[in-house]
Amino acid sequence: MTKPMTEPRLTSLSHGGGCGCKIAPGVLSEILKNTASLPLPPELLVGIETSDDAAVYQLNDEQALIATTDFFMPIVDNPFDFGRIAATNAISDVYAMGGTPIMALALVGMPINVLSLDTIGQILAGGASVCKAAGIPIAGGHTIDSVEPIYGLVALGLVHPKRIKRNKDARIGDRLILGKPIGVGVLSAALKKEALNAEGYARMIATTTQLNTAGIELSALEAVHALTDVTGFGLGGHALEIARGAKCQVRIDWNRVPLIEGVQALAEAGMVTGASARNWAAYGHEITLPEGFTNVQQALLKNLLSDPQTSGGLLVSCAPEAVNDVLAIFERHGFAYAAEIGAVQEGTGMRVG
Repeated sequence: MTKPMTEPRLTSLSHGGGCGCKIAPGVLSEILKNTASLPLPPELLVGIETSDDAAVYQLNDEQALIATTDFFMPIVDNPFDFGRIAATNAISDVYAMGGTPIMALALVGMPINVLSLDTIGQILAGGASVCKAAGIPIAGGHTIDSVEPIYGLVALGLVHPKRIKRNKDARIGDRLILGKPIGVGVLSAALKKEALNAEGYARMIATTTQLNTAGIELSALEAVHALTDVTGFGLGGHALEIARGAKCQVRIDWNRVPLIEGVQALAEAGMVTGASARNWAAYGHEITLPEGFTNVQQALLKNLLSDPQTSGGLLVSCAPEAVNDVLAIFERHGFAYAAEIGAVQEGTGMRVG
């Protein structure tokens, strides 16, 4: 194949980047509402009923299989970094269910007449490097010639059936702990507009390529009741999934929510994704914002709550007495910004204070 004369930036080939490519939650619900449901086998412990992170199928008394898939268009221009981010994001769903990854399959769609074989190879190499770090092989996959670059994985894992952590099992009185700072969507918007400096890019790569390995250890704590990862629907959307599943209200203490350094200034300068607006349109009516905020402050808060996180952190709902243990686990796994950000209480939706 002839190498393209001039290769475009990867992000210029994608109409949306990373988990910002997700179909908005409200639109997705409309699409799925008339989908015929088949009888579910009793071995299917987790399906689509509460928008959980992965499907879980019980194999025997000691093992359940976790199956998930994630893929998206480029969020960065460096092909190796794109592959790393996409693979980290896909494997995260296994950790979010409390499982241990065992293998992956690659999902590859590339415009082969636009990108060189070397660039495509670098994307796959980036993904392979993350799988190696997670201790799993890429055992196969599928490739197509597509208009936009697409890369991701099917990730499989194992978990003891009694250690599965669903997003619906939060309890009133629980505390909420977030494993990673938010703001990846803001950084990606700045990158696409060529307004992200080298330090900001380095922070973006550091957080999006950090495997959520703490999930394995967290699943062993009985006082950890619910677990999910914060990705394309933003902190607001994924916290609301916990609230809906558990039929309760989540309270977010905004001043305690960790932001990636530099994100607030970029958001104030208008660096936000289109996905953020779509997210807020889908679930903003379920969120009560703080009283006394100015219109400008409310707009900033909305943009950050709905900011799509690519390969975001774990969100843990645990008993109050387990907070220190959970934070210690995050610290052991290298999550320096993990923080308690709120609680689960009676009511519905989300209240931000």
